[in-house]
Amino acid sequence: MKRLALFMLLFAIVGIGNLQAQSNESTFQAIIAPHLGDLDVMEKRRLIRIVVPFSKTIYFIDRGRQLGTAVEFGMALEKELNAGRKREIEKIRIAFVPVPRARLLTALEDGRGDIVMGNLTITEARLAKVDFTAPLFDEAKEVLVTGPSAPAIASVDDLSGQEVRVRKSSSYHEHLVALSAGFVKAGRAPISIKDMDENLEDEDVLEMINAGLLPWTVVDKYKADIWATVFRDIKVRDDILVSDHGQIAWAIRKDSPKLKATLDAFVKTHRVGTTFGNILKNSYYKSDKMLKRAYAPADVERFQKLVEIFRKHGDTYSFDYLMLMAQGYQESQLDQSRRSPRGAVGVMQLLPSTAADKSVGIKGIDKDQDLNVQAGSKYLRHLVDTYIADPAITPRNQLLFAFAAYNAGPGNLRKFRAKAKDMGLNPDLWFGNVENAAAEIVGRETVQYVGNIYKYYVAYGLLAEHAKAAPTAQAPAATDAGVE
Repeated sequence: MKRLALFMLLFAIVGIGNLQAQSNESTFQAIIAPHLGDLDVMEKRRLIRIVVPFSKTIYFIDRGRQLGTAVEFGMALEKELNAGRKREIEKIRIAFVPVPRARLLTALEDGRGDIVMGNLTITEARLAKVDFTAPLFDEAKEVLVTGPSAPAIASVDDLSGQEVRVRKSSSYHEHLVALSAGFVKAGRAPISIKDMDENLEDEDVLEMINAGLLPWTVVDKYKADIWATVFRDIKVRDDILVSDHGQIAWAIRKDSPKLKATLDAFVKTHRVGTTFGNILKNSYYKSDKMLKRAYAPADVERFQKLVEIFRKHGDTYSFDYLMLMAQGYQESQLDQSRRSPRGAVGVMQLLPSTAADKSVGIKGIDKDQDLNVQAGSKYLRHLVDTYIADPAITPRNQLLFAFAAYNAGPGNLRKFRAKAKDMGLNPDLWFGNVENAAAEIVGRETVQYVGNIYKYYVAYGLLAEHAKAAPTAQAPAATDAGVE
């Protein structure tokens, strides 16, 4: 099986030609093989690879169709590069190499890609590793964004002694570290900087802020301004700056003057502020199914009433009980009275016929929430043991796969994993791999289903952390069961 060990690859060629002169195997090899060099080397290969993160806005797939700002930029760049190249054999093609956000620069440095389009802010730490094009956006500001659960805060100085969660791979983290060091130097308390899950994009974190699951975070102001039109309960604090005068650009390898000159000229006519850049900036920031208010009083009350039930069945069937609760919230908002048009009932929205099947063997799930949660948990265990029993798959990924099978059926899960393998992805990993195969086969529904569960899981984990810090709180402490 051909797959990359340290980053997940999906290749996708834009343009009419699609390298038709090459076989699928040779095309795949041309993309995944490490290659260094400047634009002249890429022109000889007739291939430029753009490294992108998986994102609702930058790059994603829906039923085989590539979408996102990076795709639009890539198509425009390919068109410009091929102006005057009449023969198909002369044309340069663009390939996308999606990787986890934390691996963007590593993939570039290793020669697995040639350009990084990831809305990266130019920082000193990044400049030590790579070079950047002319900025697509000047005067980028990183600001505090607060939600309905945020305490009062008057200025950036009030972040002293406070907890802020951001991805460690982000420029936000780098700038918060610098701000915190300044506080310490002045004799004040440092900022408690906690790592946010790297599987979450900025829009995911803002969605959690909007839902009251986190009090605040730090985000690029231009992103926050756009998402504030979707997430109505967030507040963009223009007056609380963590970084000012930033520049957002594409990353390239050092010593690539020809590529830099070409991209700088392209950026000049496509950056934010141009007609192309402004249209693109606004076209991909649309409402998705929002994260529900899992912190709302009624939902917290249901959480507290059900937590011991989920803990019990999580232990019985060897699952992380918070992940099970997250699925229960996605299915029914933890509401046993919920009924679906197709006949699914209760907290776990299971069909009584499925629960009564010999693989589960539990009746009465419509009347008893304990039995309902038990049946859902046992059915998930059945899915794992029957279809996902490979010991090479981590417990967490087994459960994510089981969620996908719960939503789309075990037959489709087999198709997703087989498709992922064909695409050069890792069939044993959900995020960044099998989820993209799923999106190509059935669209975004299952991807969003599993993604929402994961966001609820992160939220419940945060609730559990708060409970540890405040013993009087009623939320439970997390366990390590089922965690990678």
